[in-house]
Amino acid sequence: QVQLVESGGGLVQPGGSLRLSCAGSGFTFSMYVMSWYQQAPGKERELVARINSSGSNTTYADSVKGRFTISRDNAKNTVYLQMNSLKPEDTAVYYCNAMFYSNRFWGQGTQVTVSS
Repeated sequence: QVQLVESGGGLVQPGGSLRLSCAGSGFTFSMYVMSWYQQAPGKERELVARINSSGSNTTYADSVKGRFTISRDNAKNTVYLQMNSLKPEDTAVYYCNAMFYSNRFWGQGTQVTVSS
């Protein structure tokens, strides 16, 4: 069956870094657009970053531009989110998403907490 498994979340101090990973299985990973979303308490889920199937094109939310980098390794069926210069407002559950036309899959989420 289709699975997206996120890892790498945790507690980090402001200014610190984390690298999230999302491993996909049960579908043709290399054909899918992959994205990371964040959902803070009491807020809607919002797009953070997106990468096309080949990895040649990326987009970012304004709030993370210059601090976060999305990348993928299709040989490992994995997408990454490198998060630098983290701020308390980055605190959220981060979800991995796979999209191919009308097919959309979600991971279970990983908690990122930025606090001193």
